[in-house]
Amino acid sequence: MKKIVVPIVLLAAAGAAVWWFGGPQAVLQRLTADASAGSDLLYGNVDIRQASLGFRVSGRLTEVAVDEGDVVKAGSVLARLDDEPYRQAVRVAEAKVEALQATLAKLKAGPRPTEIAEARAAYEVQLAAQVNARLAFERADSLRRQGTVSQASLDDATASRDAAIARVGQAKAALDLLGEGSRSEDIAAAEAELVGARAALDQARTSLADATLTTPEDGVVLSRVSEKGAIVATGATVFTLSLSDPVWVRAYVAEPDLGHVYPGLKVKVTSDGPFGADYEGTVGYISPVAEFTPKSVETPDLRTDLVYRLRIVVAHPGKDLRQGMPVTVRLPPRLAGSAS
Repeated sequence: MKKIVVPIVLLAAAGAAVWWFGGPQAVLQRLTADASAGSDLLYGNVDIRQASLGFRVSGRLTEVAVDEGDVVKAGSVLARLDDEPYRQAVRVAEAKVEALQATLAKLKAGPRPTEIAEARAAYEVQLAAQVNARLAFERADSLRRQGTVSQASLDDATASRDAAIARVGQAKAALDLLGEGSRSEDIAAAEAELVGARAALDQARTSLADATLTTPEDGVVLSRVSEKGAIVATGATVFTLSLSDPVWVRAYVAEPDLGHVYPGLKVKVTSDGPFGADYEGTVGYISPVAEFTPKSVETPDLRTDLVYRLRIVVAHPGKDLRQGMPVTVRLPPRLAGSAS
């Protein structure tokens, strides 16, 4: 009987050891490891960053240079509108600017010497006419006193003399006006008109440049909404672009660990794929408002725990970091010890 009891006791002891070290003990060790590592691991997703691209002017599409799925660089041409109407507007604006420049130059230069000479000659002609009219009046006045001519003749001579005097004054004023040059108010008005014309020219050139749609940043074309020949309205979406660089990761940190995360902190970002590589990231933004953990984020904590949203910037992402995919963010190891 003793021979049978001993093996049973040994088997029971071995089973207990296996149960302890492979069951609760292993679970306890895993929980302890998770507890120690939980504070240096964050879970989140790559932010979906898209831009709806369109023209600031309207027109007919004459060229569509890219298709869905194409990788484009900043400044790449995506599409073009028929720009002939905008080229014509530029030519009209340029002509108006040139005309106003000539007018302003004429005002600033003042009258030409020949114009002044012409006005002086006209003044001298009127002076001579005045002298002749005065002599005629004197003769008529003398003859009237002698009774040779009628009062009507004297009145005609008087009127001719007065008209000649007025014409002399008019000619003298015209000569003096040419000598003074252009009025400052006229020059200021011409300068203001020229400024407005130049602004209109800049606007026309801007509209001409806007007839070409370029990429604001590096990215991938997600959708092509319009095709060649379509009439596109101002601001209508022609392409949807997925922005690829830099990559923003949206992660969440629990309130007890908030003191160990700060803007500028360097972290490691890893995708959940089998070939996911580690990428250098930097904490760029921490939300000042607490919120409940979003359901799309998988964390070891309860869903009702309050967390703070982080934005982590990955400056040089790889092709395996795609928008919307879940990622793991590993904080520096020293934070794990300080968080406990």
